[in-house]
Formats: sequence, structure tokens, C-alpha cells
Amino acid sequence: MDVVDLLLELGGVARRSALLRVVTRPDLERSLGAGEIVRDARGLYALPDVDTAVRVAARLGGVLSLTSAALHHGWAVKTVPDRPHVTVSRGRKVVGRLAHVHWAELTPGQVDGWATSVEVTLENCLRRLPFDEALAVADSALREGVGAAALERIADSARGPGSPQIRRVVAEASPLAANPFESALRAIALDVPGLDMRPQVTITDGDFAVRPDLVDVRLRIVGEADSFGWHGGRAALASDARRYNMLVINGWIVLRFCYEDVMFHPEQVRRVLIAAVALAEMLRHVATAAPGAA
Repeated sequence: MDVVDLLLELGGVARRSALLRVVTRPDLERSLGAGEIVRDARGLYALPDVDTAVRVAARLGGVLSLTSAALHHGWAVKTVPDRPHVTVSRGRKVVGRLAHVHWAELTPGQVDGWATSVEVTLENCLRRLPFDEALAVADSALREGVGAAALERIADSARGPGSPQIRRVVAEASPLAANPFESALRAIALDVPGLDMRPQVTITDGDFAVRPDLVDVRLRIVGEADSFGWHGGRAALASDARRYNMLVINGWIVLRFCYEDVMFHPEQVRRVLIAAVALAEMLRHVATAAPGAA
């Protein structure tokens, strides 16, 4: 898989270990040397646009905000912005289309270098982004070491428009989602009536043990965020085929979703999940109605 495409799929920023699960070290170093990707002091790799965003903010006399600030803090996002989000002081005139410009008065404590602070960035993203994008940011922030207490403070103090979404995102956020792809799939599942899919739940049956991306234990439904990049080799494909087969013969409904459908066609995914819930409920009814059922 192309390194740039992989980095886009992982949310614009990723650790070396995550990239090397899919691409080779020579490919990674080649992309770095060619300037296709950049590396920062925290050991994260990012798309060049993430690095360029700081220069845009400086030129406009503002700071990075929303998903651009999230990327600056090292958090993956569902959608890398086509232009950086920059917040400038009210009344400041901005000419041109270098950035998505927002106006606000920020105190020194609300700014961290060239971006809004961690908590201001989280509060803005959770309040103003669509739910799936907000959840991806919150998941990634937790994954990268932001404490759950920071999210809880934001939820407790939230007032005004967007506050219900802030509290919902905080309640559902988890560091267990590996990337924005998995976060977006979980966001879709959370809006399906009767479905309760949790991330990275271990399923065991004798010597058989797997840890799918999403699991509804009651309905015995498994949801997998299946990226082409993670199945590029025979060994990975064979391992997943065995895993899925074992789940099915042990009575689980296994649903596999591709990146494009989850990210760009969520209604199609939602329809499949709704149908899966109906099928699972029917199977549960048949099982309990069968002679000798407990």
C-alpha cells in the first residue's frame, strides 16, 4: 500500500509502528526522503500539509484550531482538512483562501504554541464537528495519552449549543479504537436501534480467542473495519479468513466493512447493521422457542 494513502487512511498522522504493520521500512524512508511525509519530534509521521499548516497560521496571525489543531497535537482525524483551520482575533481582516478562518478571542492559557490548547481543541471539535468526526478525535486523543479526566471536565462544563453532543462523545470515547476508520464505524453503529457494539471485546470459546474491532455480545454480532492495506499479504489474509470462519461456526454474525463505505457511504453501512440486528433477533427468538431451549 502507498505510504501516503496509508497515512490518509490512518487520519493524517500515525506512529512508525502503525505504518510498519503495512509498509516496509525502505518504503517509509523513501517517502520521508522524498518529502511525501514528514516526521516530528514526538516520533509521529504526518502528511506535509499538517506541517505546512503552522506556516499558514503564522502568516495569518492566528493559531491552528479544530481538526488542524488536533493534527498538530498528534491526533488522527476522520477527514484531513483541504486547508488548515485557523482562528484569528475578532475584527482581523483575512484576505485570500489560505485557510478556513474562524474568529474568536483566545486567552494565553487557551493557546499552546501555534495551536489552541489541548482542552480548547477538544471542546471545539466535540462541539462543532459531526458526531463521527468528533468521536474520531476524542478516541485518538485518548489513544495518544490525553487523560479521560480532561474529557470529563469538558463535558461537565459544557453549556450552550452542541453541549449534548459533547457529553455523548465523552461518554462513548475509547482509546481502544485503532484509527478513525474504526471510530467512524462505531459512530454509525451507535445510531442503530437495538445495537450495542463495543470496541475490541475478546471472544473466547475453548482454545479459540479473537478480539474483533466491534462486538455486540448480546446479539452475537461482530463488525470488522476491513482495510485493503491490512490484508496485503497472504499470511494476514489467511489469518483473518480462519478467524472469521471460526466466529461464524461458533454462532456469530460477522460483518466486514470497507473503508470507502464507512467513510463515504455511511447510510449503506447503517442499512446493513439494521438488517443484521433484525436477523440476530430472529435467531435469538428461534433459539429460545426451540424444544428444550433454556
